[in-house]
Amino acid sequence: MIQLEHLTKEYNGVRAVNDLTTEIPDGEIFGLLGPNGAGKSTTILMLTGLIEPTSGRCLIGGLDVARDPIRVKQQIGYMPEDVGFYASLSAEENLTYFGRLYGMDTPACRERSAELLSLVGLDGVTKDVGGYSKGMRQRLGLAKALLNDPAVIILDEPTANLDPQGVADYRRIITEVARKGKTVVVSSHILEEVSRVSTTVGILSKGRLIAQGSWRDLARELPEKADARVTILVETRDPMPDLVHPDLVSINYEHDRCGAVIVARSDIRDAVSDSLTLAGIRIRSLSREGLTLEETFLSYYQVAG
Repeated sequence: MIQLEHLTKEYNGVRAVNDLTTEIPDGEIFGLLGPNGAGKSTTILMLTGLIEPTSGRCLIGGLDVARDPIRVKQQIGYMPEDVGFYASLSAEENLTYFGRLYGMDTPACRERSAELLSLVGLDGVTKDVGGYSKGMRQRLGLAKALLNDPAVIILDEPTANLDPQGVADYRRIITEVARKGKTVVVSSHILEEVSRVSTTVGILSKGRLIAQGSWRDLARELPEKADARVTILVETRDPMPDLVHPDLVSINYEHDRCGAVIVARSDIRDAVSDSLTLAGIRIRSLSREGLTLEETFLSYYQVAG
């Protein structure tokens, strides 16, 4: 489990991360979202023990990352956005070297390396890593993050440079890792990718955690002040009358006015139904389209300012 308690980081009096408090339980895939400057990278660096918080603390498996960094590093696997390897060594040689830093003996390193290289689709590749494409290096970075069989895996932009097959492999691997009870933190700008693998997401804005939950929960609990747009689909048996409502943004009548696509500032289905029923219009269907990931994300940002 990961516990963040009033985690704060300041640079020259400016708070990059501001009083961040949350828990991420075992078996969770937690997506950390936010634009540039939101505090994602700073949070990741504090989680991995690469920088210390100004105040507050983060605990991994009950260990304070800042006070016990060596023991914490034995429990985590980290894949930075720009993965670094020794260019003149092969993938197996790189993993064997890093495995020794974890205290693994050479036979164990080689066995684990072969298993992981097969898992990420690099088995049989013998050339030095200096000749790898960016996508191949990304695959090797995932293998390195899993090398010590960590309880917590922290991934920064893990699908950057991956082709579609690589992305599919990544999703499969991360899902299986979480099923084994391990905690995964994924930081990314790619909303669609985070939504596909994460069980929970946290949205950062100016260093603060402004929302946390599943995408479904976040869409359902949008702040009242958010200028969200609701799309309502109507299909009728009779020609529709003109509709008027203060929250109506636009309406596009379809199929000789026996249907419409309505965009409104709120869910006005009840008002639409009442108007059509009062006019004697027989309704075949009346449904609301869900908000897109981008609409949900931006709605929270509108309120956060």
